[in-house]
Amino acid sequence: MRTTKTSQNGSALWENIQAICIALLLALFIRTFIVQAFKIPSGSMLPTLQIGDHILVNKFIYGVKLPFTNTTLIPVSRPEVNDIIVFEYPVDPKLDYIKRVIAVGGDEIEIRDKKVFVNKKPFDDTYGVFTDPLVHPASLDSRDNFGPVTVPADSLFVMGDNRDNSFDGRFWGFVKLDAVRGEAWRIYWSWDVRLPLVSMERLQSIRWNRIGDAVQ
Repeated sequence: MRTTKTSQNGSALWENIQAICIALLLALFIRTFIVQAFKIPSGSMLPTLQIGDHILVNKFIYGVKLPFTNTTLIPVSRPEVNDIIVFEYPVDPKLDYIKRVIAVGGDEIEIRDKKVFVNKKPFDDTYGVFTDPLVHPASLDSRDNFGPVTVPADSLFVMGDNRDNSFDGRFWGFVKLDAVRGEAWRIYWSWDVRLPLVSMERLQSIRWNRIGDAVQ
């Protein structure tokens, strides 16, 4: 009887281990190829994305990539203007950034006194928000006056919606297509991370009205 019981316990343990391994592999597969969670730590995309928004990023929409590389195995589509994308920061690929696509390969981008022009035409800047009435001259920095420059064929030009407070393509250049991780898809959680983690204030800061919203 002891031998049988030990055998049954061993079998049950092995089945549990198998179930855990399958669950981990499935989670890894989903994270690698389909969807991945990210947290918004800064206000560069305000008001579209709030500090403390937790979002899901669709990784499949732009194609299936070889794990741990930027090689696309199965191309699906390319980022389009006004897509909000997560990508490897060009200056330090270990960091992930999130911005909005303003221009794609072959487009000419120019900013004159905060006004955006693409291919010499005014850009329909539906999502851009300006909070600083001052206009920086090009001699000071490239925040409000930039270009004209042409986006390389394999790249994108991106900006944060919080135009006056976003460190984006105006300062460090273009995003390579193969550095794009995916498109921001949906908010699955949101609260004010600036408050103490264990506190009634943090619980009261939960933004219930944002949970489940599509990112656009």
